[in-house]
Amino acid sequence: MQQVSRRTFLETSAAATALALSSQTVRAAAGDKMGYGLVTYLWGQDWDLPTLIANCEKSGALGVELRTTHAHGVESTLNDKQRAAVRDRFADSDVTLVGIGSNERYDNPDPAVVKKAIDATKDFIRLSHDVGSTGVKVKPDRFYPDVPREKTIEQIGKSLNELGKYAEGFGQQIRLEVHGQCRELPTIRAIMDIADNHNVAVCWNSNAADLEGGGLEHNLALVRDRFGATCHVRELDSPEYPYQQLIDLLVKSDYAGWILLESSSKPADKVAALARQVALFEQMVKKAQG
Repeated sequence: MQQVSRRTFLETSAAATALALSSQTVRAAAGDKMGYGLVTYLWGQDWDLPTLIANCEKSGALGVELRTTHAHGVESTLNDKQRAAVRDRFADSDVTLVGIGSNERYDNPDPAVVKKAIDATKDFIRLSHDVGSTGVKVKPDRFYPDVPREKTIEQIGKSLNELGKYAEGFGQQIRLEVHGQCRELPTIRAIMDIADNHNVAVCWNSNAADLEGGGLEHNLALVRDRFGATCHVRELDSPEYPYQQLIDLLVKSDYAGWILLESSSKPADKVAALARQVALFEQMVKKAQG
């Protein structure tokens, strides 16, 4: 009888185990496709790009939305070589560049102001494509005296449709932050009903207004079908917002985007504070998954 060596036995056993595992369908739990990361406001606003990436890696916050005008310097004025350098720097790291956070808005009653904002957003769309991210955050913002709300809502929606169509050619998503005087979710729903381009999405922003009217679950349901790749939160241990309930609802609906911290405090050690938020997020997701 031929004797089998220990090495041969182990190799054969390992191969058999790998084959068995590969034949099984591994199903991810609801919520497993969510990631946690950072909006550079406030904690990252003073970090240059190498520092930002290093700090995100240290803390485990592995996605980032780069707010324009911050110290990272990723702006639409970058030339082709500089854009490639940004793309390569992220590609060589563990951090995903999720998107560009612009401050553009389309509510002004002056058509020239709106056109300027649309043109600036198109610049950001091209920038986002060139540096390897997937979308641009924009704002609806406010209403004006003597201008009917419905007119402003329609104007914002049509502007977003123009941008969504333009973004298609660059593989980008337009992410409308729930913001300003337009932050009530019925208003955002009305805007999105006009902005029906598939590249236009909602960026949830965790505002106090989310809890008004029918409450968080009701208001989330108004726009959940239009969620994009980003959802903004403040510190998850804040008592002012029911973050566990939000995570519960996102897990229940199997949201597959990025939960991004848009911080509201100024801790002495921002990297340690960010690592704590990562741990809280992981705990909340686990609790929501039951």
